[in-house]
Amino acid sequence: MSKRIRVGLIFGGKSGEHEISLASAQSVARAIDREKFEVVLVGITKEGRWLAGEHTLKQLIAASPSPLLTANSGEAPTTSATATDAKELVPQSTGTLSQASPLSSIDVAFPLVHGPFGEDGTIQGLLELADIPYVGAGVAASAVGMDKAMMKAIFRAHDLPQVDWMVILRRDWESQPEQTIHRIEAAFGYPCFVKPANLGSSVGISKAHNWDELAQALSTAASYDRKLLAERAAGNVREIECSVLGNDEPVASLPGEIIPKREFYDYAAKYNDDSGTELVVPADLPSDVAANIQDMAIRAFKAIDCSGIARVDFFVERATHKILLNEINTIPGFTAVSMYPRMWQGSGLTYPMLIERLIQLALDRHADKKKNKTTYQ
Repeated sequence: MSKRIRVGLIFGGKSGEHEISLASAQSVARAIDREKFEVVLVGITKEGRWLAGEHTLKQLIAASPSPLLTANSGEAPTTSATATDAKELVPQSTGTLSQASPLSSIDVAFPLVHGPFGEDGTIQGLLELADIPYVGAGVAASAVGMDKAMMKAIFRAHDLPQVDWMVILRRDWESQPEQTIHRIEAAFGYPCFVKPANLGSSVGISKAHNWDELAQALSTAASYDRKLLAERAAGNVREIECSVLGNDEPVASLPGEIIPKREFYDYAAKYNDDSGTELVVPADLPSDVAANIQDMAIRAFKAIDCSGIARVDFFVERATHKILLNEINTIPGFTAVSMYPRMWQGSGLTYPMLIERLIQLALDRHADKKKNKTTYQ
């Protein structure tokens, strides 16, 4: 390539996964091949302000100190952004972007905004209106992948096996707390899980063993979302994950296994190096079980019409090897040591190669969309 492709890294955002997004962006900015790609940094504060400039990532990290970023703290790589300090950027929603916006000059966007207001189709919709190619799932797949209740309904329609679950509205929990707890107890008993429907990285997820813990779990989840999910706890299972890469013909990585030392793979286990959690790639599974997981991961990817990137999470019963689909993540954690790139590394695709492949898939998908007619003739 004689001309470097301008890649806009979009990170931060208004969600409980803000710091995780910064860590993902920091990793990509450092690993991307600078001979092939020119990086433009676009950050979103916790208040929803859009910033651009070569120090944007450093500024957002300074505003959100976190153990996730301590090991890799420091100046972000110099980029092509014209500002020497982060300046406010207000994206337009009219189908075009201001000529002063760094987004107006990029060739492809790489959204790394985890959780609501980024992974849920909102940023994807902005990029669609602006006619900018972007890495990852489209608007519909992003929205479905973010909303666990919608996701699980679609998986059920595609005959993908899952744990039993029910949807609880925050309004019902607040107005009828005792009846809500009785409903969950009658359906699942203890232990059970409660989680916000629209959040990731195990933020707001609790495991309840009794009435008091269930009440606290519902209150915690309700502080993050108006829609909650209660699930039967899968007993004596292994936590297996599988990475999927591609557009219309996706491929699956070798599966990996999460072995948490805590009771379940919560936020602390995911992002605290002292948690004792083991990440094993590839997972030690019989070949037929591994193949079935890969097949089911691709089926889940296609079920929501995903594209580019996704990590699919499973439970595998130890005694029977029965596979239960847990969820799909359309913008999974993307640091160099996150499970999504680790599983591709174990499958023979390095982190820089993975970044390049995702960018190419975004450009291919955008080119394919250009074949669509926009007039009736």
